[in-house]
Amino acid sequence: MTTSVRPPRADAARNREALLAAAEAEFAERGIAASVADIARRAGVVKGTVFRHFATKEDLIAAIVIGHIATLSDEARKLLGASDPEAALREFLTVAADQRHQHNLTFLQTASAGNTAVLAARDELIGYIGQLVDAARAAGAIRADVTAIDVFLMMCAPIHIMENSSDPSPSLWQRYLGILFDGLRPEGASPLTQPAPSKP
Repeated sequence: MTTSVRPPRADAARNREALLAAAEAEFAERGIAASVADIARRAGVVKGTVFRHFATKEDLIAAIVIGHIATLSDEARKLLGASDPEAALREFLTVAADQRHQHNLTFLQTASAGNTAVLAARDELIGYIGQLVDAARAAGAIRADVTAIDVFLMMCAPIHIMENSSDPSPSLWQRYLGILFDGLRPEGASPLTQPAPSKP
């Protein structure tokens, strides 16, 4: 009598990451209507393998979004306590804009907007951003009325601007990140006419 052997944990993790990559690519090509069968085919597995990792298509979408949020949280956490808080905040915004440039998740984020795990991951990221903002503010590098949510909402602004250009170069977003970051500086800042939002 033979018994089935579960794949090692490392193999299971690799399979999961391969499914996430295949799903993101499939969604990028076909939009939110991409089916689990399409994703399984792209990943080179049977549909049941997808459901062993993700109970529903919605769970799969949430996992993609959470993975990218986690990448930003990891980057923000690494930058905490940097000797130059201004450079740390700018580096974080650079990484965030570059990630958005490489991975357009807007429609997936919309599809997973109410997912509790996504909301928890987002709130964790905002907490790390808050620490970067507090450090930059304490160093006098940014204006006193800028909040973590302000920065969170501006993270993808350079890419959104670039998307409105008729013939953008791949690095055009860096120009607008520079303009945006200068707008955070305290020098010459005018009072803001509206309060900061209390949530994203």
